[in-house]
Amino acid sequence: MFRILYFIILISFVFLTPSNGNIEIKARTAILQDFLSGEILYEKDPNISIYPASMTKIMTSIIAFDLIKSGDLNLEDKFIISEKAWRLSTAGYSSMFIMVGDEVSVENLLHGIITASGNDACVALAEGIAGTEDEFAILMTTKAKELGMENTNFANSSGINDPENYSTVSDILKMSHYLIKEHPEFYKWFARKEFTWNRTGGEPITQGNRNPLLYKRIGADGIKTGYLAVEKYSLASSLERKGRRLIAVGSGFETKSLRSKESSKLLTYGLTNFDLVKIVKSKEPIEKVDVWLGKEQQIDVYINQDIYKTIKKAKKKLLKVVLKYEGPVEAPIEKDEVIGKLRVVYDQELVGEYDLRASTNVDRVNIFTRLIRSLNYLIWGDV
Repeated sequence: MFRILYFIILISFVFLTPSNGNIEIKARTAILQDFLSGEILYEKDPNISIYPASMTKIMTSIIAFDLIKSGDLNLEDKFIISEKAWRLSTAGYSSMFIMVGDEVSVENLLHGIITASGNDACVALAEGIAGTEDEFAILMTTKAKELGMENTNFANSSGINDPENYSTVSDILKMSHYLIKEHPEFYKWFARKEFTWNRTGGEPITQGNRNPLLYKRIGADGIKTGYLAVEKYSLASSLERKGRRLIAVGSGFETKSLRSKESSKLLTYGLTNFDLVKIVKSKEPIEKVDVWLGKEQQIDVYINQDIYKTIKKAKKKLLKVVLKYEGPVEAPIEKDEVIGKLRVVYDQELVGEYDLRASTNVDRVNIFTRLIRSLNYLIWGDV
C-alpha cells in the first residue's frame, strides 16, 4: 500500500516563470538568477549573441582554478612573460604592466586578471598553461560546453576584439554560477578593490577594480566588467545578503553610468520582490518511515541535494511537500537506497519530484521473528 505524508511549509510560495514585472532594464540583454534555487527572476533577450569582452576573463580564471584544485597547477608556479603578452601592456589595453622576460607567479597573474583586468596577464597565464593562447582558448571553449554554454565560443583569453569570441548573458550566468559554486575561496578575490604589482624596473603600480558595484553599499562582491566599442558596456555582477546570493549579467549598456545604475537596480529588484525558502537541506533527515520485517521498525529518509525555491513576496499560496512511498518498506534496506519520492506540490500540481533515500542499513529479522510478525499482522494488523 502507499503511505503519503503531507507537510505544510509555513512560508508558502508560487512557482516562478521568468517575469519582468514592472521593471525595465536599460540594456540590450540581461538576466537575473537566485543562486541557491537556480530560478530566473528576470530576463531580457537572454540568448541573443554578445561579445563578452572582459567577462571572458571569468573563464580564463576558471581554467586556472580548476587546475589548481586538481593539483596540476600551483599558485607559486612562475611563467616567463613572452613578447606577445608584454605588447598588450604597451598598446593602450587594460594591463597589469608585466615586462618581457619577467617570471611572474600564477597568483600574481590571477590578481592581475581579476582586479586589474590585465590583458597581458591573460596571455601570460594562457601561454604558461597551454603553450599558446590558441590552445588555451580551446580549453576554454571545451569547458564552456561542459557547463552547458551552448552558444559560446572563446577565441582568446582576454576578450579583446575577435568576431569568434562570442557568448550570451545566459551562458555568462552559467559560467559565473560555476565559479561561485565550485571555487568559493578563489571567488573572494573578485571582491578585492585594488591590486599592487611590484613590477620589474619601476615603482609598484596599484590599480583599482573596475567593478563599480563594489563601491556601492549593496553587498556586491563580484564579478567582472567588460567593454568593446561594438558591444558597449557589460557587467556580470553578484551580491550576497543574509545567506542569499543573486547573480546578474547585462550587456549593451550605453554608458558606464547606466551599467552601474541598471545592474544595481536589477539586483535590488531581486532582493526586494522575492524571498528564498529552504525546502530541505541535503543529507538532513526529513522524516521517519515504517519498516516491515526489519531489525529497526522505522528509518530516517533524506534527499541528496539542497532544495530551495524562490517566492514572490506579493503572491503567497499554500505549498505542500509530500513524501510518497510504498510501505511499510520491506527489509533488508541498504543505506542510500531509493525507497520513495519527495514531491513538491503547488495548487494540486506536481512541480518537483526528488528521490527519497534511506539514511542507514536495516537488516531483515530472522525467520522466527518474521513468522511472529506476519501472524500479528494477519490477526491484529500490527506491523
